[in-house]
Amino acid sequence: MTRVAPPRPLLVALDELAGSATLILDAELRVVAASAAAEALLGEPIPQGVTAPKLLCGGATHRPIADALSRGRPVTGLVERPSGTVLVRAMPMRDERRLIGFILTLEDPQIAAGEELFHGMWTRDAAMKRMFRLIEKVGHSDATVLVRGETGTGKELVARAIHDTSERASAPFRAINCAAVPANLLESELFGHVRGAFTGAVRDNPGQFRLAEGGTLFLDEVAEIPLELQAKLLRALDTRTIAPVGGRDPIPIDVRIVAATHRPLRKEVEAGRFRADLMYRLRVIPLFIPPLRDRGGDAVLITEKILAEASPRRSRVVTRISPSARAAIGRYPWPGNVRELRNALEYAFATGEGPVLMASDLPPEIADPESTSDGAPLVKNEAPVPSLNGEAESIRRALERAAGSRTRAAKMLGISRVTLWRRMRELGLEG
Repeated sequence: MTRVAPPRPLLVALDELAGSATLILDAELRVVAASAAAEALLGEPIPQGVTAPKLLCGGATHRPIADALSRGRPVTGLVERPSGTVLVRAMPMRDERRLIGFILTLEDPQIAAGEELFHGMWTRDAAMKRMFRLIEKVGHSDATVLVRGETGTGKELVARAIHDTSERASAPFRAINCAAVPANLLESELFGHVRGAFTGAVRDNPGQFRLAEGGTLFLDEVAEIPLELQAKLLRALDTRTIAPVGGRDPIPIDVRIVAATHRPLRKEVEAGRFRADLMYRLRVIPLFIPPLRDRGGDAVLITEKILAEASPRRSRVVTRISPSARAAIGRYPWPGNVRELRNALEYAFATGEGPVLMASDLPPEIADPESTSDGAPLVKNEAPVPSLNGEAESIRRALERAAGSRTRAAKMLGISRVTLWRRMRELGLEG
């Protein structure tokens, strides 16, 4: 019987097999090619034409991998082999909407055992795992929590995890970015207003406190609340009541507060920008999210998870990260943290081709940190460094690529325009 040559995307994948335990399947689930590392992990030669269900599952009655493959779905699971347990990650490949095959990556599960997914957050880092365990404990209390972390580290994910592990999980979760609301509107946004309270108040507005009744209210960038409004927030926390703008009678509330900031509140208190009594009221339980640069191999791990999550929804299916791309991702200091990483992968999906993420697919400041348009080094050390100089150079490079547009530069860095302006001011980059 004449065998039909596999489609070109599979042929491209064949060239990228070196160094990883990988199987390439056609649309009928037959093995087109297998890497030497895959044969070593499975403990036997793998002939072309053998079906993956037979190879991996044999005569087992419980066959989740085989069932998912037969339906053309991505799947991750464990299979028992004579040589031991193998972790299988299967990703379908499509040409337009037509299924043309699968790429299967095989791993020793002991190597992947250190991974943990906690309410949308992936990590191998011990400090992150300690934070997860603290969140689980915090969820059983009703105490106010203050989350500290750089922009893009996932402060809202942490707040949602606190809510979801608490007894308030079935009640509303509301979030407001205090830096994104103009100061003259923030009071009404938080506490609500009555009709006619000010020009334009044509109807009653309940405000975020009342919308979160029985649940959790997340106050992001709480350090940006104006001093005059901080007193009203403190009173609301102490009395468990709020007074809408233009209203006369206090309204009782039952809301748990989780606040977040990227700046130390103690320094804000010392600078006279934040009330000390409100700081103590908010930081009953402080939580700190480590920046991505301090989390070992988490940048590469999160890249793998984002690619696996995003590929089925895109015309380009990425199943592997090249060694050079891994090195670039691990080396870059990620001033915008996970948000910047996601934006970098959006760039890679748009500019690259084929099933392997190459270093050349990544934004230039990540792919080649030793050079900028003027030849000056961007990041001098190959290891991730949490230095202010590295962040300043990343911002300068983004501004160069954006032709001076702060809006575009902020998007490249995965941060808001307000945060970019603030970091430029703090790093002395304005002028």
